[in-house]
Amino acid sequence: MKTEDFMIPCMNKSIFGIDCLGCGTQRALVLIFNGDFSGAFYMFPAIYTLLLFFIFIGLHFIDKKRNYNTLISLFAILNGMIMIISYIYKMSF
Repeated sequence: MKTEDFMIPCMNKSIFGIDCLGCGTQRALVLIFNGDFSGAFYMFPAIYTLLLFFIFIGLHFIDKKRNYNTLISLFAILNGMIMIISYIYKMSF
């Protein structure tokens, strides 16, 4: 069995036939776990900032002494921008 057999299908792509902003996230994570870091970036360019975003969210709940709100907001905005720009690029080419 392939790892793709266990992936959740994109509902937007299933219903409307076009990719959503997050299409490629699961495959990019699998590529990172397999050591293909550049392939992960090409699959989903926001994967590394998304991982940092979730790391800082986890630290926010674990480490109560520090304030991670600014970093969380920064990475949320950065992720949104990268996802929108890469989506427009992917749909136009």
